[in-house]
Amino acid sequence: MDTLSYKTISLGKNSIEKRWFVADAEGKTLGRFTSEIAKIIRGKNKPGFTPNADCGDHVIVLNAEKIALTGNKMTDKEYQFYSGHPGGKRIVKANDMLARRPEFMVEKAVKGMLPKTKLGRKVFGNLHVFAGNSHPHEAQQPEKLDI
Repeated sequence: MDTLSYKTISLGKNSIEKRWFVADAEGKTLGRFTSEIAKIIRGKNKPGFTPNADCGDHVIVLNAEKIALTGNKMTDKEYQFYSGHPGGKRIVKANDMLARRPEFMVEKAVKGMLPKTKLGRKVFGNLHVFAGNSHPHEAQQPEKLDI
């Protein structure tokens, strides 16, 4: 009997191979799109997924300003900020946020799907979001990702 087939393999720092992907957000729904991105930067799409290691890939998201929201979320969805001072609560609607900082909507959605730990904060560094159609990561030779 082959006992090697029963062993659990945990990936270490030396055995993790990180790749770069480019995903276009134009016309995609925010939640469905970002859940796939979160899986990829966490590494859950790989057969050697190790929950306590950063084994995910880097993802570059382009055209964040062209992301779509379903239903009335563009006018009803709110992002809240609080300065820490009395009366310092700020509420920004999704359509205003999309006009001001479109990268924020994608980043916040992905960050909410990651673990709230040191590892989650480290994995979040694998996400690179840009409002336009260009990015400064051409040297990494990213592959196109269809979501």
